[in-house]
Amino acid sequence: MSSRTRRSGALVALVALFTAGYLAPYLLPTVVGRLSAGLGVTPSQAGLMGSVLLLASSSAGFTFAARGHRIGPRRAARTGLLAMAVGYGSAAATASVPLVVAGAVLGGLGSGTATAVAVAGIAGRRDPHRASTLGLLAVSATAGALYLTLPHLGGGHAAPLLAIACTATLVWPLTARLPHATHAVRETATTSGPLPHRRAGAVLAGGILCWSLAQNALWGVSGRIGLTQAGLSEVTVGAVFAAALGAGLAGVTAAGALGSRLGRAVPIGAGTVAIAGCVLLSSTAESLAGFATGEIAWNAVYPVVLSYLLGLAASLDPRGRWAVMVGSASSLGVACGPVTGSLLSEHAGYPGMGLTLCTLLLLVAAPMTAVARHASGRPLVPGSIHRRGGAPAAVLAGRGSGTSLVPQMGAPEQEVAAVAVATGRRRVARSAFGLARPSGRG
Repeated sequence: MSSRTRRSGALVALVALFTAGYLAPYLLPTVVGRLSAGLGVTPSQAGLMGSVLLLASSSAGFTFAARGHRIGPRRAARTGLLAMAVGYGSAAATASVPLVVAGAVLGGLGSGTATAVAVAGIAGRRDPHRASTLGLLAVSATAGALYLTLPHLGGGHAAPLLAIACTATLVWPLTARLPHATHAVRETATTSGPLPHRRAGAVLAGGILCWSLAQNALWGVSGRIGLTQAGLSEVTVGAVFAAALGAGLAGVTAAGALGSRLGRAVPIGAGTVAIAGCVLLSSTAESLAGFATGEIAWNAVYPVVLSYLLGLAASLDPRGRWAVMVGSASSLGVACGPVTGSLLSEHAGYPGMGLTLCTLLLLVAAPMTAVARHASGRPLVPGSIHRRGGAPAAVLAGRGSGTSLVPQMGAPEQEVAAVAVATGRRRVARSAFGLARPSGRG
């Protein structure tokens, strides 16, 4: 099997693993809503159960960041998928609240492990932004299809949990494409060393924790906003969520096509400000038009910004340590989101909750944008500048220089061949840059 085929197979496995790991957060509104209705618990208690599930997921991610290199991607991925299948499956099969919580915790540990393996593998690829974009496309499509299907499968909490368990089972065979050793997943592996960009990484991790908390606080109660405040049926709310996730597919596709043309600071900063406005609109909606507009616009921008945040984290350390820790910080924010949204909505109402979350998003936009401007590691497609033009070329490429002699940031990798040219008594080595065919985008 050629190295190109192995890389392609590993990418498919990582995208599938990313989809399985992220599916629980994407289905959070329907999971929390059905836990409340099916088990007879209060909305706050259901939100707390959702938070416990996601807290277990983030804990698994932090654990993998510290010890994942000792386990290996294939074994860790299979362990996570097995925990997902057993945990979510057992939670779906019982109506006992303690057993449901125990199953959700086990499933959350599995989701966090699967996500951590996927994120670490994506961080080591030549183009982490492209790989994370593919993962977000896959999970958005899967969640959108489930939002259209689940309302027709009856009430209760079993259906969404079984859907997550079945997804983990279907992804299991693809783990055979993952290597046993950690270094084999990363195409840009480096030797062990101190964690780079510590201050920038810490700021990014703290920012994305608050960023995820704010958005998932609303996402966790969006179903209840649609049902109670906007007066919609469950089928209509599910259709709105499916349309919103479809808009997310379009947004991620646009982000993949845009690539590095705007850098990372503009999509992260401007995107977060736009999300803050969408959060405020959704939380104050009292009709189908307002609710659908807020949710669809929000979900169109959210995965775009997330893809750039994941790419930024991956650029800070090619070994994937910051990518895993930032991803786990995001999961921690997601974990605190449902209970935060439930408590805020009960004490301040949905509009008051939206105003609070909007303010928090605007506050964290500045430090995350600063990290994107000043502390980005490798470019979105690494190597095309560093190996050719050095620092001067990077400056020109970042400014959008029009010269064709300087490789642009995000350009395909070029082969360089040394051509010996006889000139009298001397031999001159001349670069074939610009004449060689592109070697592919990885």
